[in-house]
Amino acid sequence: MTFGEQPAYLRVASDLREKIVNGSLPPHTRLPSQARIREEYGVSDTVALEARKVLMAEGLVEGRSGSGTYVRERPVPRRIARSGYGLTSGANPFRQEQAADGARGTWESSSEQEPASATVAERLGIAPGERVMRTRYVFRDAGEPMMLSTSWEPLAVTGRTPVMLPEEGPLGGCGVVERMAAIDVVVDNVVEEVGARPGLAEELLTLGGVPGHVVMVVERTYYASGRAVETADVVVPADRYRIAYHLPVR
Repeated sequence: MTFGEQPAYLRVASDLREKIVNGSLPPHTRLPSQARIREEYGVSDTVALEARKVLMAEGLVEGRSGSGTYVRERPVPRRIARSGYGLTSGANPFRQEQAADGARGTWESSSEQEPASATVAERLGIAPGERVMRTRYVFRDAGEPMMLSTSWEPLAVTGRTPVMLPEEGPLGGCGVVERMAAIDVVVDNVVEEVGARPGLAEELLTLGGVPGHVVMVVERTYYASGRAVETADVVVPADRYRIAYHLPVR
């Protein structure tokens, strides 16, 4: 293979991808069989199989037990808005930002105390094993799961206070900023890091994806005078949503 030449399986996958994109292979059409790919492109069974795996990993096709591999309906990506105005408002950021976009957002949650893992402890600036309140969320738009979130708050900050449980008490359902202000903790900074990875099996089961689908992950941490008071992982299916940031210019 000369420099810059694609491996055979990528060339086959590229041609099949083009047919899917231009409509030659429309949604719900059965992908050519492995034998057909082998004959049409003059490649081995291994190459044909690897090409199909590429398309499946990209979310363009899906396997149906006992039936074959079919072109998936390509969803039109929808927008999840994130902005800086949540820092100065008391509203739950999800409720506020989705309302601004006309979405019909609901969510369910559960909270539980646990010892901080090494990763969570590093993000919160505490010792591993220190107690944190973990809250898991499933966010829905018109009943469809659209986003997962897991947050951790150090009980050294919120323990034995009215805001110890994020979704209960007098400020249940409010944003981190207002909840912390109620216990005289002034949030003045938030950091978000956005990355992508294959979705975990349990995440895709909830979000309605298939194995191999990519998710976007927003690692968000709120700070008060340099001290982390909440950190969270927000998980969004990359094939169905885009994360849009609206940031003020100062």
